[in-house]
Amino acid sequence: MSDLVTGDAVVLGLRPARVPSRALAFALDLFVYLTGYLLVSVGLLVATASLDDAAAAAVTVASFVLVLVGIPIAVETLSHGKSLGKLACGLRVVREDGGPIRFRHALVRGAMGVVELLATFGSVACIASLVSARGRRLGDVFAGTLVIRERVPGARVMPVPPPPPWLAGRFAGLDLSAVPDGLWLAVRQYLTRMNQLDPAIGAAMAAKLADELVLRTGAPPPAGVPAAAYLMAVVHERQSRDAARAFGHHRQGGGDSLPYAAPAPYVAPVVPVAPVVPAVPVAPAPEVAPVRPPGGSGFAPPS
Repeated sequence: MSDLVTGDAVVLGLRPARVPSRALAFALDLFVYLTGYLLVSVGLLVATASLDDAAAAAVTVASFVLVLVGIPIAVETLSHGKSLGKLACGLRVVREDGGPIRFRHALVRGAMGVVELLATFGSVACIASLVSARGRRLGDVFAGTLVIRERVPGARVMPVPPPPPWLAGRFAGLDLSAVPDGLWLAVRQYLTRMNQLDPAIGAAMAAKLADELVLRTGAPPPAGVPAAAYLMAVVHERQSRDAARAFGHHRQGGGDSLPYAAPAPYVAPVVPVAPVVPAVPVAPAPEVAPVRPPGGSGFAPPS
């Protein structure tokens, strides 16, 4: 999935290194390793002066394999794909899905490098890199690796856009264990660049990636959900699961709880309510007639 091409002929994947930069990195590494091999050979020549020819030849072959094959394998394994030459040229060996290499990848690359780099002076590796679309030599093909450029101008990682609110939590029960890393990488790269693509090309790419996700998860496609929104929701679900495994209350693979206690449930405070006393009806006061003076009407006489 790392060779997915947009309508503008831009590969949505890693930036592979080409022959000139790889040749320069190999030349630097070879100079360092040959210098070390010569120093080791001189030391062994002095130390094995008293041995016979067969023993001296065996020590020479062992030192050759150790210095020119074993040390490069150990360096690439411990540095996760970086040697001195690659570090100087800004290169790195990664897996096809973009992850770091392991010992088995470095072992296959080192074993094939004896044939295509040392035995043939790099001619086989050069021809294979020129023929390959991503500049891979035979060791990369058999090991499933790729040499990429790490120092690229303007390479800014864009966040994945969030899914629509009405899709939040809809794919909580989806099985994502069968989805390979290469497909996750392609989906993420599409979502971070979907606004830069032609609408028709972007819709076709989203439908293709959504179909592959449905095929790997074994669940039927959701009805009425656009392909791009489906990709956003599934990626958001995977990120939520990764965060839950990293910061959850229980460790993955066991029931051991973390060294802090779970929060207590919230209980609303009880507010005492005063009892309601029924109102007692009060009888109206009796109306008192005004006291009138004798012989008068109660109005003041006119002046």
